[in-house]
Amino acid sequence: METQVAKELIPLIHDTFESLKNYDEREVSRNPAPGKWSVKEIIGHLIDSAVNNHHRFIRAQREDVFVFPNYEQAFWVEAQPYNASDWKFLLELWKNYNLHLSAVMVNIPQDQLNTECRIGNYEPVTLRFLCDDYVDHIKHHLKQIYNILETK
Repeated sequence: METQVAKELIPLIHDTFESLKNYDEREVSRNPAPGKWSVKEIIGHLIDSAVNNHHRFIRAQREDVFVFPNYEQAFWVEAQPYNASDWKFLLELWKNYNLHLSAVMVNIPQDQLNTECRIGNYEPVTLRFLCDDYVDHIKHHLKQIYNILETK
């Protein structure tokens, strides 16, 4: 794969890890409003997203048309005790999983990047789109995290 997106992921992950690692459990466990995720839950969601996308990135390389179920993000976060998890553990897991996914993306053969991917009921996209969208998705949620931490 063109490594720009994958290479962009590495400094994003390292910089984010360094900026978030010293927050205490109380700050990252606080829900900013009823029904809104805490920082821990957002990082948990990003771990879940990494897991789902890992499967997509690997499995789509073996198919002419890749079909995968929709990711039910609210259920995944509710089903896991992210707010009760150790902050440093969650952050390390997120960092390391994403560093691994960067290597996975770099190794996707060019001829597989146009594989059609059908995720749930969404319109078909390419594997390249899934990789690009994955990094954009992380950036979106990192903005949410920093907004939560700035408004204590």
